[in-house]
Amino acid sequence: MILFACVLVTAIAFYYIFHIPDTMTVGPEKTRVAYLHERKEVVYENLRDLNFEYKAGKVPKIDYQTMRNSLEEEAAAILAEIAQLESGASQARAIIHKKGQRI
Repeated sequence: MILFACVLVTAIAFYYIFHIPDTMTVGPEKTRVAYLHERKEVVYENLRDLNFEYKAGKVPKIDYQTMRNSLEEEAAAILAEIAQLESGASQARAIIHKKGQRI
């Protein structure tokens, strides 16, 4: 009887873990710009945390400066790419809008 209960629980566990539902929902497609905005927020949060840790005395000044410079460079690169992608998208919209006026 105990063996049967163990087999039953194992079978139910396998079914629960490996069963693929009939209907699956797909989330919205993430664009590069959306990803970069999320990444920018993470980098800014990391900068705030680093600043807090430094002021609390948990991070030496040399490490703080190195990590801060690294995070600021990453943030600048992200902002530059966002600006480039958004200006390209606005130019594409302007071209489409101009074509729409000609028709």
